[in-house]
Amino acid sequence: MGGRRRNIGTEERRSRLALRQRLAPQARAVTPEEVAGSLVALHGTDPATVYLAVGARLADAVRTVAEGERALYEERTLVRMHGMRHTVFVFPTGLAAVVHASTGLTIAVKARAALVKDMVTGSEGRLTAEWLSEVEASALAALARRGQATVAELTRDEPRLKERFTYGAGRSYEAEQTVSSRLMRVLGVEGRVVRGRPLGAWTSSQFRWAVAPPHPVLPTDAAQRELLRHWLAACGPATEADLKWWTGWKLTDVRRALAAIGAVPVTVDGGATAYVTAEDTEPVQSPAGPWAALLPGLDPTAMGWQERDWYLSPGLRPALFDGSGNVGPTVWWNGRVVGGWARRPDGEVVWRLLETAGLGREERSVIGAEADRLGSWLAGTPVTPRFRTPLEKELSA
Repeated sequence: MGGRRRNIGTEERRSRLALRQRLAPQARAVTPEEVAGSLVALHGTDPATVYLAVGARLADAVRTVAEGERALYEERTLVRMHGMRHTVFVFPTGLAAVVHASTGLTIAVKARAALVKDMVTGSEGRLTAEWLSEVEASALAALARRGQATVAELTRDEPRLKERFTYGAGRSYEAEQTVSSRLMRVLGVEGRVVRGRPLGAWTSSQFRWAVAPPHPVLPTDAAQRELLRHWLAACGPATEADLKWWTGWKLTDVRRALAAIGAVPVTVDGGATAYVTAEDTEPVQSPAGPWAALLPGLDPTAMGWQERDWYLSPGLRPALFDGSGNVGPTVWWNGRVVGGWARRPDGEVVWRLLETAGLGREERSVIGAEADRLGSWLAGTPVTPRFRTPLEKELSA
């Protein structure tokens, strides 16, 4: 692209975020599938995040749980599986092959090699790679017969899953591990099994397993191009650092994919080079009016970019992040994080502003209405983030 690069300033980036991340009222979705398609991926490490992230973006939030369970467990239009950075996400089922080929295959090879090494070493050679092949074939056959099953149910069909080995013998982190716990994670990364319906309510982290639905095997380069195209359409402009962090790829893979899709370089406020798709170079209009949102911990918008200063002031991070870099529940106003929220044991949704500039009575009223909207569809369901942050702990006490 010749000539001077277009600058996409912070205000336009926030407008893009509001509309493409379906946060402004006029951009809200009708179904969870629309939300997931717009965001590419919903963080699934904390089961509640999936529903809370969808509910924040649905026009009819009251039906969040029913619609989410329909998509995940009845029609299977959404699938919970391992994706970028060895993390569990919820994707549109149509992207499963793309995610697996673009990010899962490399991780899977390393995960299986580590399991075999740890298992053989930790059992003093009693458990071998050949033995593992027999066990996993038997376990997958049992899972296919059952349709969905917990690990406990599978071990009744294949007792060898209960075998144990010592991980990190002689080291400070030495621990006993079962074959089942490690094997199911490896099979998940390999795209051979997916999470099924939870044992409890929608907030439960105890899942059944199911055989992964069949999907085509794609060339890695083609899959990386497709995933990058989807993500830039949702989150562009993004820097190479953003893309490398979000995908978990090597920088050379990011650059190759950017070149292959003809991504267009632009600048963002501060002077950094970022990229958008070739179809996305025109200015984006602001939302129709001011907006507020209460997003959950690990929300894909709050965690969407590595470089976050344009929507999250560095001074807010100590209160809103845990020690491992996981974001907690956040309050948003017009495309920037201004505070956090929590749910108390009595069911009340409480929030606090950490930035108050420009937020008077009218603006606080809009934020309060969003808190009421969230509380109404939660309807008494207890929700505690898996990764707790200082502000969330304080507010929920």
